[in-house]
Amino acid sequence: MIPRFAPGVRLQEDKARGRWIVMAPERMFIPDETALEVLRLVDGTRDERAIVAALAARFAAPAEVIAGDVRMMIEDLTARGALTC
Repeated sequence: MIPRFAPGVRLQEDKARGRWIVMAPERMFIPDETALEVLRLVDGTRDERAIVAALAARFAAPAEVIAGDVRMMIEDLTARGALTC
């Protein structure tokens, strides 16, 4: 599964407030730090396994520990309409 931002949705830095936001038509939300790390890797070319591997390497954590969290996050963001797979 290759997650992508849904049409009209984008991750954007709000420099005035010093935070990142997910902008969507007529709504927005502020990702927590964990979600932000995942969203930064969503580029439409990386599949879920590649995202997990990148996070595991970056944080020196076991991929099997990260995989469940990434899966739940992708499912949640898909249910919110922010991502498609």
